[in-house]
Amino acid sequence: MPRPNSVSKIVVVTAAAAALAVSLGACSGGGGGSDENTVVWSTWGTAEELERFDDFNQAFMDRHPDITVKMQPVAGYGEYHPKLLAQLASNTAPDVFFVGDDKIGEFVDSGRLMGLTELMESPESQTKPDDFFPGLFGAAEKDGEFYGAPNDSNPDLLWYDRSTLEAAGITEDPATLAADGEWTTEKFLEMNDKLADAGIGGTMFWNYWATHWSWLASQGAAAPYDASGAFVANEDPESVELTETLGEYFQDGKFIVADTLPEGSGADSLFVTGKAGFFSQGRYTIGLVKDAGTADNVDVVRWPTPDGEAAPTGVAVSYLAINKDTDASEAAFTFWTEFLSAEGQIERLSGDGNAVPSIAGADEVVLEDGYPLNAQAMLDARDIGFVNYAAESAVPGLPTDIADIFLKLYEGKQDAQATLDEIAAVVAEKSGQ
Repeated sequence: MPRPNSVSKIVVVTAAAAALAVSLGACSGGGGGSDENTVVWSTWGTAEELERFDDFNQAFMDRHPDITVKMQPVAGYGEYHPKLLAQLASNTAPDVFFVGDDKIGEFVDSGRLMGLTELMESPESQTKPDDFFPGLFGAAEKDGEFYGAPNDSNPDLLWYDRSTLEAAGITEDPATLAADGEWTTEKFLEMNDKLADAGIGGTMFWNYWATHWSWLASQGAAAPYDASGAFVANEDPESVELTETLGEYFQDGKFIVADTLPEGSGADSLFVTGKAGFFSQGRYTIGLVKDAGTADNVDVVRWPTPDGEAAPTGVAVSYLAINKDTDASEAAFTFWTEFLSAEGQIERLSGDGNAVPSIAGADEVVLEDGYPLNAQAMLDARDIGFVNYAAESAVPGLPTDIADIFLKLYEGKQDAQATLDEIAAVVAEKSGQ
C-alpha cells in the first residue's frame, strides 16, 4: 500500500518509478487479455513495488506455464482511477486491477466488477472470505457479495525517533507506556507540547480520512456516520469538542499537515533529521528510516487514548478486483487468489516489505526480523482497525472534499462546528440524502 499524500491521496512516485512503469508496461498494450489464458492486470506503485510485482508475475507463470500474465502499471495514483474508469466504460479494461480504498465503493456501484463470493468459497480458492481480517473489506462488500479483497493493509500508527524525543527532554518511551496501559491522550499531547517548546515539530499527519476519523475513534467518539449513511458528527458534542482540540494543535503548529510542507522540506526529511517527533504512517516507514540510517532509534506505537487502552483506528488498504467482462475468468481468478493468498502476501511483503498482511497465516513477514521493536503494534492495530466508511468511500470525490474542509480547520480558517457542519452539508448533497 502506498502512503496517502495530499487531499487527493496521490502516491509519492519518483522518476525512477515512472520510468519503470513505462518499461514494464511497454509490451502489455491496453485492455484485457487476448485469450482465456492471458491475464492483463493493472496497478499503481513505486519502483520497488513494481519490481516486487514483476517478480511475483514471473513466479506465477513458472507455476502456471499455460497462463501468461502481463502487467499494466500506472505510476501515479492520481491518474490511475480516471484511466481505469475510462477503460471500463470502453470495454478495454484489464482483467484484474487494483482499486484504492477511497474509490472502491464507486467502482462497486459501477456494476463493472465481478462478484467473487462463490469463487472465494470454491475448492480452487486459496482465499476464503473468513481468511481475511473482517474489518478490512469495507465498501468492497455489498449486500453480502464481495467485489474485491484487500491486497494487504497499512494501519496508520505513530512512528517516532527516541533521539528526537530526548532532545525535547522526553525520557518516557511511548511503546513502553502503551505496553503498560499508560499511553494516554494527555501524555501524547504533553509530549507534543514539549517538542514545540524545544523548537521541534510535534506530530505530522497526512490529511485524509484515516487521520480525522482515527482521532475521533481513538478518543472514544461515536462513528461520524449513522446506520443510514448520514453524517452525524456535527450533532455530537463530544465529536465537536474533540475536533476542536485536533484543530487547535494544528493551528498552534504542534501538529503538522504533511501534505502542505514545502518541496525540499517534506515530511520524510523532517522526520529523519529530527525536526518532528512523531509521524503518522504505515509499515513503509521502515524503508525511509533504513535508507536514512536512523532506523536504530525508531519505533512505532498505536494511537493514544483517554484511558491508555487500545482503540480502533484507521487502516489504509487497496483492493484487487476482477473485470466482470473478462474473457479469461478462470485464469484471472487463479491469479487473483494466489496474489492475495497467505503465500502470495509473504512473497510480496517479506524483507523490508511495505505493508501488513490482510489475510491470516502471513504475519511472520512483520515479525521476522524483530524490527521495529514494537512491530506487533502494526498487527494489533490491523486486527481491531477499520477502513474508510462505506458511506464516504462510495461517493465519488467525497473523501477529497472532506479532507479539503478539514484543511480549513487546520489552517485556522474556521472552527470545529463550522467544519463538521460543512461536511454534513456536502455529504447530504453528494449522497442525495
